Amino acid sequence: MEINEILEYLPHRYPFLLVDRVLEMEVGSRVLALKNVTMNEPFFPGHFPHRPVMPGVLILEALAQAAALLSFKSAGQKRDDNSVVYFAGIDKARFKRPVVPGDQLLLECSITRSMRNIYKYQAIARVGDELAAEAELMCAIKSLS
Repeated sequence: MEINEILEYLPHRYPFLLVDRVLEMEVGSRVLALKNVTMNEPFFPGHFPHRPVMPGVLILEALAQAAALLSFKSAGQKRDDNSVVYFAGIDKARFKRPVVPGDQLLLECSITRSMRNIYKYQAIARVGDELAAEAELMCAIKSLS
């Protein structure tokens, strides 16, 4: 899935779109997505000027966006002005390695449970073979109308 299709599913736009490409997707099961981390990211000048590091909360957000793509695909729907995927929970978040400019962040989310429009994921962010972060995420597709 390339960027134009990602934009059909996610409401996020620059500077908050944190998924550049989907490398693999097994609908109803798992997704592997990619975020190219560049020095041009708007958060690096302030986090931290002397040693730029991607904020952990944004790594979790990138994982949630990858999970949202899988949620919409698994539910057989695209985003529209009447629906959005929200975080419903974050558990057991751990950060193992800093993510810095030049890294390619691999975002892997596997569905561990789903009920109606609520999905629970095991989420892992890696740089190459190194674990950068992991968490259990819960996302819900909500109708706004």
